[in-house]
Amino acid sequence: MAFESLTDKLQNVFKNLRSKGRLTEEDVKAALKEVKMALLEADVSFKVVKQFIGSVQERAVGEDVLNGLNPGQMVIKIVNEEMTSLMGSETTEISLLPINEITVIMMCGLQGAGKTTTAAKIAGKLKMKGRKPLLVAGDIYRPAAVDQLQINAGKQEVDFFSMGTDVSPVEIAKGSIEHARKNGNNVVILDTAGRLQIDEDMMKELTDIKEAVTVHQTLLVVDAMTGQDAVNVASEFNEKVGIDGIILSKMDGDSRGGAALSAKAVTGKPILYVGMGEKLSDLEQFYPDRMASRILGMGDVLSLIDKAVEANAERDAEKDREMTSKMKKGKIDFEMYLESMKQMRNMGGLSSIMGMLPGMGKVSDDMLPDEKKLAKMEAIVLSMTPQERQNPKLMNPQRKFRIAKGSGNDIADVNRFIKQFEQMQKMMKQMPGLMGGKRGGFGKMGGLGSMLGGGRKFF
Repeated sequence: MAFESLTDKLQNVFKNLRSKGRLTEEDVKAALKEVKMALLEADVSFKVVKQFIGSVQERAVGEDVLNGLNPGQMVIKIVNEEMTSLMGSETTEISLLPINEITVIMMCGLQGAGKTTTAAKIAGKLKMKGRKPLLVAGDIYRPAAVDQLQINAGKQEVDFFSMGTDVSPVEIAKGSIEHARKNGNNVVILDTAGRLQIDEDMMKELTDIKEAVTVHQTLLVVDAMTGQDAVNVASEFNEKVGIDGIILSKMDGDSRGGAALSAKAVTGKPILYVGMGEKLSDLEQFYPDRMASRILGMGDVLSLIDKAVEANAERDAEKDREMTSKMKKGKIDFEMYLESMKQMRNMGGLSSIMGMLPGMGKVSDDMLPDEKKLAKMEAIVLSMTPQERQNPKLMNPQRKFRIAKGSGNDIADVNRFIKQFEQMQKMMKQMPGLMGGKRGGFGKMGGLGSMLGGGRKFF
């Protein structure tokens, strides 16, 4: 996961600061020297690091901090604020024209950055906001690029436009605007061609499109895995084509995170979204303050809540009330276990959820329930009949044997799972507070927290 190494190193620095009752100027400078090395190793631009450390030191080496009651926390607070400022301070949205006009968005970037997939992800986001987007296949060079965009458009249930691969991208762009006018589309998203590296032909093609049609937003997709190179690419695109915003793809990979910390400072353009996976729903709004908190190991509860709300946006209200009622009475069943597993997947998986909780970023993988074991437990439940899922008391040796055989598990695994499930039932009856109280509810965080976080023994 991006920033993991940086977070670990910064946490060690801050741990040393917290252990001191009072800080001297030498303490602050020594700590910031370690912060500087951590940022450089994370592939943050040297100029950006130098400016960042200077700003923090100027604020930290002062009487208010050095004589404060908790100087270590004050330094962390300053680092957090300066890091947020470095990444843009405020969240920036894609600028759209009024709904009765056509907004033209041009996607650009190098080949392999994830431009085509990101175009479809944005189309899905805008559709959810009440817009009617049109995905336009303007990449006539890469094999299967047109087919890929068409398939993704179908998955997102948005309109698609193509003129084949024998027409110039400029003519395709012109034709797409006319098509949008005739069919009521109010957002046109142009997927353009990329190259393995920046070249003059690519830049000319992009500028030709901008001269032929009015492009309201030029969005650059850069691969976060490329580190500092991503910032260099952003700078060159901004200089030669002109960009309005940046989207960092592949932030779920093993990147060092330098691109996110450098891009805004180097180009002056905001980061709009970050791609957190290959699924078309894996595109997150970029919040500089939340990202800074995650980098510093403080968690990101607000984004976790957003994920929970989005994951449950289409849930059946009647079913939700029924589940919540059962939870409050401690009457959980295996159907609810399946629902909790579904919620967890919709929110990016257990490791993603844990990474957003304060203080949980450093929890090692061996301390978490094994995802493979969770899948085995789910297979056990899926091998039950609907009656067995809704009434755990029906379980007997014959049923357990059939379930074990159907799920590909040993009978001992089934017995262990059911026993732990019964223990969870008893615990929930004794602790009604786990049900989410008045504000919890199965449809929000109550059910997920109770079923998946109510006790590690459950797994």
